[in-house]
Amino acid sequence: MSNTTFAFGLGIGSQNKEGNWLEVFYSAPSLNVEKNTLDALLESTNYEGGNNTLILDESDLNRLHMSLLKAGNIEQAELASRLKASTKPVILCVLATDEAPSNPAEVYLKLQLISHRLVKPHNTVLDGMFGLLINTAWTSEGPIDVRELADRQLSARMEGRTIEVFSVDKFPKMLNFIVPTGIRVGDAARVRLGAHLAEGTTVMHEGFVNFNAGTLGNSMVEGRISAGVVVGNGSDLGGGCSTMGTLSGGGNIVIAVGEKCLIGANAGIGIGLGDRCIVESGLYITAGSKVAVLDENNQVVSTVKARELSGQSDLLFRRNSATGAIECKTNKTAIELNEALHAHN
Repeated sequence: MSNTTFAFGLGIGSQNKEGNWLEVFYSAPSLNVEKNTLDALLESTNYEGGNNTLILDESDLNRLHMSLLKAGNIEQAELASRLKASTKPVILCVLATDEAPSNPAEVYLKLQLISHRLVKPHNTVLDGMFGLLINTAWTSEGPIDVRELADRQLSARMEGRTIEVFSVDKFPKMLNFIVPTGIRVGDAARVRLGAHLAEGTTVMHEGFVNFNAGTLGNSMVEGRISAGVVVGNGSDLGGGCSTMGTLSGGGNIVIAVGEKCLIGANAGIGIGLGDRCIVESGLYITAGSKVAVLDENNQVVSTVKARELSGQSDLLFRRNSATGAIECKTNKTAIELNEALHAHN
């Protein structure tokens, strides 16, 4: 067995009436677990190696608490002790290797590794995750299997209560699981669990960040960061703009935004941007868009498909106001975000 294991988490799970997991909350997931901590898991629980998910009872947690103390992992030892008071099932999920998840507990551990900034987007395997998650009503009384919702609503009404349904989705709000330091989010419903929000990120009320996507530094997000899209430090996504999801439409272009870029209001990209790029407001560039490349004298030197410019730096994309043609010039203007907007004190 390796001296380190990929990750593990002690969590609190929610189940439907059939005993299937709806979600698991890991308050302090751990990455690159050292051998002494792994040995503590092996000696104090029924974990026998590999990728495995176990339900722990009070005696398991007592033993785990003592073993983790001996291993010197004080944080996880204290968590194991605290979880003894849980009225909900306590889960130990261990991922010896980073492979495609096999159950919802593994999916939720990986999504929370991303949102805790322990793993960057695209740096953990999420293949097949959608088929493992149950469509869930996220409500004022916690997660409820959508097939059980009507009965729960009736029971609540009979008791004089109303269950408020915030969404019906396979993904919950990120901020109900983790609030990273140094961020601002105008509307929690618009950031899904599995988003990666770096320190210095502001997501305004109309901004949106999907799972396995997000920011790597200071960013002002007033548009959409779709699944798989990563935005570099110092970039600004204007109001109503859109980034096409990574590999959307069956293509092979990874959609990413470099550093110090500006995507104008109501603009959009279906190609990647390098550093210091600008996309004019209202201009949507798809991979197949014909782009006239201009020289320093604004003369057309070639016409290419936008995919040929994907990932290149220092480009300005605009639409010719007379002809409507999409044009591309070398961008000499560095984008500097308003520092006051990124004050998180």
